[in-house]
Amino acid sequence: MFNKPTERMESAQQAFVAAIHDDWALVTAGTEDSWNTMTIGWGETGTLWSTPTITVYVHPRRYTHRFLLENDYFTVQLFGPEYRRDLAILGSKSGRDGDKVALTSLTPKAIDHGMTFEEATTTFVCRKLYTHQIDLTQVSAEVLVHFAGRNNLYAEGAHLAYTAEIVDVL
Repeated sequence: MFNKPTERMESAQQAFVAAIHDDWALVTAGTEDSWNTMTIGWGETGTLWSTPTITVYVHPRRYTHRFLLENDYFTVQLFGPEYRRDLAILGSKSGRDGDKVALTSLTPKAIDHGMTFEEATTTFVCRKLYTHQIDLTQVSAEVLVHFAGRNNLYAEGAHLAYTAEIVDVL
């Protein structure tokens, strides 16, 4: 049922940890006909239920959230630092308002189970295993104070965690 981690998966997981902190990443969900992508700066990877996994966190007000809920698969893309401007655009614009990808130099590409971008150095193909909303009553006061002050982050509720099996690394 689940994949055993390959050397490529383990190497890609290490790259994800570095990229999510320093260079961001994209999470993309949907099908070739209807999809959206957004920049993420929070995420983690490891092993859960004896399978290699990625967890991404997306606020319900984000347009991509709907696509994550409606689809069994999503992708996570890593890019070189030369694409930081593009990722900044994709993190600050909403797909609800138009084709934000057209404002970037990125080239969308359909793959099995979703979408990626030609320029991605790594694409994780992910199958959802578990989703839950963060319970703000269980978050430390220090974290709440730090993030609540940033654009009133939790005024509209908490992020959802999407934990997924890594089924392939491209």
